[in-house]
Amino acid sequence: MSYFQSLRHKEAERFYRWRGRLLHSLFHILLQFRLLLRWVLLALILGSVLGVIGTLFVWCIGIGTEYREAHQWCYLLLPVGGCAIVFLYRITRDRHDKGTNMVIASLRSEAQLPVQMAPLIFVTTIITHFVGGSAGREGAALQLGGSLGDLFCRMLHLREKDKRTFIISGMSAAFSAIFRTPVAASIFAMEVGCVGTMQYSALVPAVIASLTASYVAGKLGLPLARYHVTAVPELNLLNAAKILLLGICCALISILFCVVLHRTEHKMRYRIQNPYLRILLASGILLLLGIILHTEDYFGIGGHVISNAIHGEAHWYAFLLKMLFTAVTLGGGFKGGEIVPSFFIGATFGCVFGHAAGLSPSLCAAVGMIALFCGVTNCPLASLFISAELFGLNCVPYCLLVIAVSYLLSGYYGLYKTQRFYYSKFANEQVHHNTKS
Repeated sequence: MSYFQSLRHKEAERFYRWRGRLLHSLFHILLQFRLLLRWVLLALILGSVLGVIGTLFVWCIGIGTEYREAHQWCYLLLPVGGCAIVFLYRITRDRHDKGTNMVIASLRSEAQLPVQMAPLIFVTTIITHFVGGSAGREGAALQLGGSLGDLFCRMLHLREKDKRTFIISGMSAAFSAIFRTPVAASIFAMEVGCVGTMQYSALVPAVIASLTASYVAGKLGLPLARYHVTAVPELNLLNAAKILLLGICCALISILFCVVLHRTEHKMRYRIQNPYLRILLASGILLLLGIILHTEDYFGIGGHVISNAIHGEAHWYAFLLKMLFTAVTLGGGFKGGEIVPSFFIGATFGCVFGHAAGLSPSLCAAVGMIALFCGVTNCPLASLFISAELFGLNCVPYCLLVIAVSYLLSGYYGLYKTQRFYYSKFANEQVHHNTKS
């Protein structure tokens, strides 16, 4: 073979190899594009359904809250509402309800979500807010989204390994619809299950489901979650030092909040094993506290107290009383979430700190909300995104500081007992640590 024939032969071989790699790449892209279309279609459906359900849920809670605030005799229905909640869980044979903890455990395929979880948490959370229980809405959002995502997967007979993706997508969609924070919702759902790792395989469906749910909720009349921080001073060395001190304080308060919640629930369950007696005792304590304090601020969500704190007005003891009300409510057996109470606690404490430290109380209330959220959920990325969505970009540098401090100093404490720490907070090493309670 001559030199030129050998050269042509090599060129032909390179051409065929290049063509083979190109065809293989195109085939791979087509397969991934097919997967993308599949996730987009399913996420649009799931997000639309949960957008409608989430909007209905918020409307029902809003109507119940407005009626309770206009008719103070509704607080006397706390024992009746509590017994109704226990009865509903007993007749559905869900006596050992683990709530959001079960949803988080299912992300590691450790638990199957019961079909009745979604309607149960929907109805019982509305009852809790109607009679004045101190609880939030995100627990219902995560349970609604997780259980419906799991049901959606089973109805479509999808693979078992797709279950976690659908649960995450459902959680992000429900959270997004109820709070109208679509970016933070999708990140939070991927981040909350295993601290230190994220389920990036669920990124596309979680983001699309979250944005879709938020869009549907907006079209149905739910406003975006926004707070106006009245004063954001320049970030200098002195202000940064004050904010870091606030982050340290909020980390300690987040630990205290988690311990009070878990210990109260454990003690009430251990001392009073009959759920009817337990919830009746919790109802009596809440009514007695309401009579002694002669205020409605600590019942329900307390949204007006959070707004007042952002505008620089809060009592120095408000964050402690909210801890007590929430611990008794959830420990006694009422249903709801813990994150909105953590917003209440962070906002009121931050406002008081701002007055004492000579720094904008409005800014400190906003920063305190984010610091408490990060401390109790151990989700720094979601905390950063939710700060941008709630308060705008001007507050992000301050929020980033307290997020870093609160995440580190809150240790291995958290709201959710089934949350796992895969990486250490203090060193670059794997730990596989359980949540402390």
